Amino acid sequence: MIRLIDITKKYVNGSNELVALNRLNIQIEKGDFLAIMGASGSGKTTLLNILGCMDVATEGEYYFENIPIHTLKQNKKDEFRKNHIGFIFQNFALLKDYTVKENIEIPLRAKGYGKKKREALVREMLEKVGLAEYEKSLPNKISGGQQQRVAIARALVSGASIILADEPTGALDSSTGQDVIDLLKRINRDDGKTVILVTHDEKIASQANHIIMLKDGRIVSDGDGFCIEKKLH
Repeated sequence: MIRLIDITKKYVNGSNELVALNRLNIQIEKGDFLAIMGASGSGKTTLLNILGCMDVATEGEYYFENIPIHTLKQNKKDEFRKNHIGFIFQNFALLKDYTVKENIEIPLRAKGYGKKKREALVREMLEKVGLAEYEKSLPNKISGGQQQRVAIARALVSGASIILADEPTGALDSSTGQDVIDLLKRINRDDGKTVILVTHDEKIASQANHIIMLKDGRIVSDGDGFCIEKKLH
């Protein structure tokens, strides 16, 4: 489904060059649940942003179902992201003056869906994440775990096949965080969504299908002691 070949990301500041990602080779199958681990600065979020077309690799190739994403113009990358990618963030990234329902609707409005279709899809998502009774609530009137469920519903509502989650449990206590992971596991298992999760928590990562570890912008292990870069050659 997804294949990254020799992905490199460099940042240049004057005469200084920072290599955030260094010739990564990764293959992610449809319906996989992948956890990405590593110390701060190892390149985890940079990798996630490139997968979500929020950033562009300096070098390398990115394929989604044999579509060469790296060759697309920006408007086509934006279209790809809108149709295939759902984001979940540590800080929830909800609009504080919008209700739960209105926050979930945002991707549907961006795609030009009519009111009836939006309402039906939002209702379906609220049921899926167990928040049907909170549709008129503002984010600051519900718990952190409930806010993250709203963010998951927003990521799913427009039919995204890939869910990119950047430390989705980082702002939650362990019990609430596990509830969020259980929901992501159910979405992965029952709906066939591909979930790619960045986390510092080994307990959270261990629940994914497999793990890759980043260090200094390179993959050092897939969690089983094997280097994914060697597996692909």
